[in-house]
Amino acid sequence: MTARRTLTVMNATQIRPADALATYFEAWRTKDFGALRSVLADGVTFHGPLGTADGADGCQRSLERLAQITTDIAITKTFVDGPDVLTWFELHTTIAPPTQVANWSRVEDGKIVRIRVTFDPREMVAGSGN
Repeated sequence: MTARRTLTVMNATQIRPADALATYFEAWRTKDFGALRSVLADGVTFHGPLGTADGADGCQRSLERLAQITTDIAITKTFVDGPDVLTWFELHTTIAPPTQVANWSRVEDGKIVRIRVTFDPREMVAGSGN
């Protein structure tokens, strides 16, 4: 049985960049989109190999769609440099073997303002039938 953390929504000024990203990944993994939305800035931008999204609502919708095929997120390492957080993780899905992903996010005032993701999308694209 996997232990699950309890997500706590804090005042944005109390959230450190690493904590914001920990909440982001745990909320995505557990499909707690209210907690996920709480750490996204209204003007957040996302750029990755499978698409882009602008604004918190657009980013949340994209993650909700991805969560439908996500079976696990295994974080390997997190690097923090001031407001920037780089998270290396393994994305497990129902459509492809585990995929190694690098997520570089920037946090300002306790909210994620920028997300940049890179990974090799070929197996996920092939598995999706597109």
